[in-house]
Amino acid sequence: MTVFFVGAGPGDPDLLTRKAERLLRQCRVCVYTGSLVSPAIIDLLPTAAEKHDSAKLSLPQVINIILDTNARDLDVVRLHTGDPSIYSAIGEQISELERHGVDYEVVPGVSAFQAAAAALGWELTVPEIAQSIVLTRTPGRTPMPESESLERFARTGATLCLFLSAHAIGLHAQTLARHYGEDCPVAMVYRASWPDERIIRGTLANIAGKVSSAGITKTALFVVRRNAGEARSRLYDPDFAHSHRKGNV
Repeated sequence: MTVFFVGAGPGDPDLLTRKAERLLRQCRVCVYTGSLVSPAIIDLLPTAAEKHDSAKLSLPQVINIILDTNARDLDVVRLHTGDPSIYSAIGEQISELERHGVDYEVVPGVSAFQAAAAALGWELTVPEIAQSIVLTRTPGRTPMPESESLERFARTGATLCLFLSAHAIGLHAQTLARHYGEDCPVAMVYRASWPDERIIRGTLANIAGKVSSAGITKTALFVVRRNAGEARSRLYDPDFAHSHRKGNV
């Protein structure tokens, strides 16, 4: 018996990996994050499959379902949104499984930050402007380590993808404007890749007002990327030679 931690992707079933879709279609027991996983993905499960919504469950209750399934020698699909390595709480579940001697496997998925970038048509790593991407969140009911404050990340000038932060966009925009400038292009992507996806574009100076007018307070990703301007990669520069191409002389 194996527990498969499966990345459900950002929402669009077409963005599932082939392995994830296969596991879902063959699934007999699924524990899923009902408050976040798209119903279109749940619809891939066989009609007869056992379905357990973990939004209503505590960690011990989730583990008990898995152990009960283990006793029946059935595999479990533990379905998480996006990629399981980001804000999924799989670490504590895996610790429990290891304690009970239960086998597991992690199946990666497309993250919301990737779906958001695709929707925006943005390259997040811009030559000579930003070559790093910071995936982070801001304090809420779960505090942040002091060393990972938004202020500290902003000092790097890296592209920022902020999860779970739409509720305080005005405060975040003020903090970031001190480092990126008020004219820095930003976007809020609500439910990236879902049928009701919404994109709010703006700058650090006006994004808070736009997001407030749209009524978006959750299930959205905030992306901050310094102006790309006319930046170009050297990779495709006619004068740039490498092992597979001679440059112009």
